[in-house]
Amino acid sequence: MITALDPKTALVLIDLQNNIAAYPFLHPSAEIIERSGKLADAFRAKNLPVVLINVNTLGAKWTFVRSEKSSSPKTAEAIAEAKAQAEASGAINIVPQLKIHDTDLQITKHTWSAFFETPLHHELQKRGITGIVLAGIATSIGVEGTARTASELGYNLTFASDAMTDFALPQHEHSLTTIFPRIGEIDTTDAIIVHLQPLA
Repeated sequence: MITALDPKTALVLIDLQNNIAAYPFLHPSAEIIERSGKLADAFRAKNLPVVLINVNTLGAKWTFVRSEKSSSPKTAEAIAEAKAQAEASGAINIVPQLKIHDTDLQITKHTWSAFFETPLHHELQKRGITGIVLAGIATSIGVEGTARTASELGYNLTFASDAMTDFALPQHEHSLTTIFPRIGEIDTTDAIIVHLQPLA
């Protein structure tokens, strides 16, 4: 349960992009996007940062390691073709329902963590941010991957439990009941917005 939000808190929304939103998740993507948009509007109203993270793993080093489940293209030609298709289709673009504002910070990641080899930490530090509210897709992948690094960096974390989802219940619940309580506080979108109101 949420007890407080730091006066300098940023909202970080993970991988709410066209191609990911199209997958069949435990909870409908439309509901997650709607609640994330509600959070974004509340943060913007308080002049607090809204960070929109998208992911493009094409050509990333980790996609070349041996793994039992990998569908990533491996050759330069296949990677270039996949990148061109993604750009042409808008697959990796943030979903239009979030109505990106000029003040929003947009960052592309290429691993599970939004901090790894991106300017996210630098941008948050420039703004004096000490707390992060996290939401997005998928709970046990991009959200948890980002949360683990944020915790290591010393950010106070709050998780919007009803504004994230996963492919199946076990991994979603493992993050929410085992991992997240050890590194932050968990509550609903509405409860987080209530705590946001007293902030400048």
